[in-house]
Amino acid sequence: MSRKGSPVILVVDDESDVLRLVESILSGENYTVLTARNAEDALQIFKSLPEPPDLILSDVVMPGTSGPMMTDQMRLITPDLRILFMSGYDDRHVVQRYVVDQGFSLLAKPFTASALRTFVHDGLKKPLVTPAESPT
Repeated sequence: MSRKGSPVILVVDDESDVLRLVESILSGENYTVLTARNAEDALQIFKSLPEPPDLILSDVVMPGTSGPMMTDQMRLITPDLRILFMSGYDDRHVVQRYVVDQGFSLLAKPFTASALRTFVHDGLKKPLVTPAESPT
């Protein structure tokens, strides 16, 4: 779903400072950035779009529904979503089990603008991880 040639990225994070920073950095790279402060808002935005976004960039641990649980719901609608995660959460077991072991890329917080740009750029080119390909 590229609008006017600009990839559309849905960014989900419960920290408003992180959302503003990520939006500012990615908008400066000519991406169309949509933001949501929680999984429920993100799902509402996702379902309202005429086409799925080119990329979902989500925090792993959020109040209520986690990033991985949210993207599982999105993949029931659109199985071939490009999904990247970011996290400042220090429970390696949670991040390993629900992100890394499932084949998703992870950007650790705090990150630099350069690291975010590279992470997203590479994520848009990375082969898709579909539910059927996820390790069991």
